[in-house]
Amino acid sequence: MTLKRIISYTFLFLLLLIGVAGCSFMQLSPQFGAEAKGKRLQAMQASPHYHDGVFHNPVETNMDIGFKGYVKMIRSRFFDEVENQEPDWYLPVDKIAPAQLERVQDTATIITWFGHSAFLIELDGKRLLVDPMLGERASPISFMGPKRFNEELPIPIEDLPYIDAILISHDHYDHLDYGSIKQLADKTGHFYVALGVGAHLERWGVPAERITELDWWDEAEMAGIKFVATPARHFSGRGFSDRMKTLWASWVILGKNDRIFFSGDTGYFDGFKEIGEKYGPFDITLLECGQYNELWSSIHMMPEQTVQAHLDLKGKLMMPIHWGAFALALHSWTDPIERVTKAAKAQNIMMTTPRIGQSIILGRQTPRSKWWE
Repeated sequence: MTLKRIISYTFLFLLLLIGVAGCSFMQLSPQFGAEAKGKRLQAMQASPHYHDGVFHNPVETNMDIGFKGYVKMIRSRFFDEVENQEPDWYLPVDKIAPAQLERVQDTATIITWFGHSAFLIELDGKRLLVDPMLGERASPISFMGPKRFNEELPIPIEDLPYIDAILISHDHYDHLDYGSIKQLADKTGHFYVALGVGAHLERWGVPAERITELDWWDEAEMAGIKFVATPARHFSGRGFSDRMKTLWASWVILGKNDRIFFSGDTGYFDGFKEIGEKYGPFDITLLECGQYNELWSSIHMMPEQTVQAHLDLKGKLMMPIHWGAFALALHSWTDPIERVTKAAKAQNIMMTTPRIGQSIILGRQTPRSKWWE
């Protein structure tokens, strides 16, 4: 056997070994979640948005950035200097004492930002958490991956009171965090998720009877509050082989008096107009405006599109989200808020910009400080 052939066989064996090790690691590591099976899979297969083994976006969405796109992305990440990608100072975080949350508000709607896309919402006497990624890294590996700008949260998870419901938009690591769910599971009444995401929760110890999975336009009700899973233009997946195998969604939250829209992750599309026509006007829209790039503009909105989405939704007050906690794209950390502020001003849109941990009280308290400057 020639030396060249020996080297080739050795290289192939090492690749095979790495592949087997990687697959084994994913199978044995709970943070990657679980694959839908049985009745759950049957419900997914019955969805009009599911065919060929995966879910599909509501409009044509090309997510293949191509070879040149990958080269550009790698060059930008490793060789192009991105100024101010992370803050070089400790961001202000308003601390929440556990006593402040002992009695849930039933006379006002209070929305408290935990950074990125995570919120605590007090609505009609109930406490809701939305996309509560409260971990240190947006990653399945504890020592690798995007790290939170500030290590401190407004309140530690263990000090949070009983949560009536958690809403999850999709299963990406910056929205669905294994460690956070494990800590919240025993103090949460119910989980509302998009189709297929319940398999992850069950693997992590959440009983099936406390999980409701919804397709786009499906509605569920809890104590008079209505939750609607509405379309979004994005994708899903936590591993190498499960891309688009669970559904992604935005959420409409309808209380007795107040209407809230939460975008999750999404590119801009005409679906915002349909949602606005059916469920608007919204008292507040929580709309993504960060982690964008021209290479993936179909699945993450540019800040100017965020403003247009707010108009389509017939929103009254807009809050830009999906920024201020992690660096997941190649723009400066303040670029999203600076651009969306300029675009909102040009359209005379009322916008709120609370600090992390600072509350919005609909109709009473609308934070507008430029705390990032």
